[in-house]
Amino acid sequence: MYRCMSTLAEVRRDGISPVAQRQLAGGNRKFPCRLTFNRSDVVAFRLQEAEHMSISGVQDKISLKLVRGQLMPTEQHGEFILKPVPTVDVPKLKNDIPANEHLTMQIAAQVFGISTAVNTIIPFADGELAYLTRRFDRRGGEAIGQEDFCQLSNRTEDTAGTNYKYDGTYEEVGRILKKYCKAYRVEVEKLYTQIVFNYVFSNGDAHLKNFSLFESDFGDYILTPAYDLLCTSLHFPDEARTALDLFDNFETESFRQNAFYRRPDFLKLAELYGMDISRAEQVLQRFAEHSDAVVVMVGRSFLSGEAKADYLHRYHDRIRALRD
Repeated sequence: MYRCMSTLAEVRRDGISPVAQRQLAGGNRKFPCRLTFNRSDVVAFRLQEAEHMSISGVQDKISLKLVRGQLMPTEQHGEFILKPVPTVDVPKLKNDIPANEHLTMQIAAQVFGISTAVNTIIPFADGELAYLTRRFDRRGGEAIGQEDFCQLSNRTEDTAGTNYKYDGTYEEVGRILKKYCKAYRVEVEKLYTQIVFNYVFSNGDAHLKNFSLFESDFGDYILTPAYDLLCTSLHFPDEARTALDLFDNFETESFRQNAFYRRPDFLKLAELYGMDISRAEQVLQRFAEHSDAVVVMVGRSFLSGEAKADYLHRYHDRIRALRD
């Protein structure tokens, strides 16, 4: 048996399962299981088209579109985002970054029911792996209204400095959601689950730009599918445990005693969000109950052996913090 490069499920043939191919392609179009170019071509394309690319960031990521069954780099109307191993220096396990993001996104969707951008691992022509995700800011071929939480709170580098993405708290993120989202009671539980997920899976880069709202089919605004989920501390071991503080100007007794967030802190955040505490407890319990499924998916992932062991160590450490 093989593993599907998208879902990690057992399949009879190497590559991407037919169901996952249809999800990635957005229909019955043929979807490739390998790219026709290499990482060096990605770097060259970014340098050539740097002034025109619409995707920002330090990663060597580019926009692709599906043309006659092949994924091709494009300046405009991209359908997919490709993220190879970055060229910049990373303290630890740099080559595992694409597999890390793929695994973490799949765990979020399959184990914890979090809506995520459709994604897969895909090899370059030379066999090196990259992470690929389908864009969700298109509907019927047209761009739809979408704003991240920096935009919603009027934060830019000019108004809030170079650290503007981290200039906030998760308590404030809840207030922003309540201001712009009519279906707040439904969406806030999704937001809360995603914040807890980021903590459990050591995502220290879940900043304000990594939460967004977009226009639903009914014209109101709801949370977008989750994106950019990965265990960042696998590569940056000395980073903070969370990208943002949980609270504006508050510390629980638990935090004063331990100097890191634990179960009481997340229950307090749920209280500030106006959630039913029993619902918050169910969310926390769900993360503790599904450890076996997490272990299985890590084992099937494309991470190296060293990265798999480190990933699970960090996961179990965070779960202990939520149990107490």
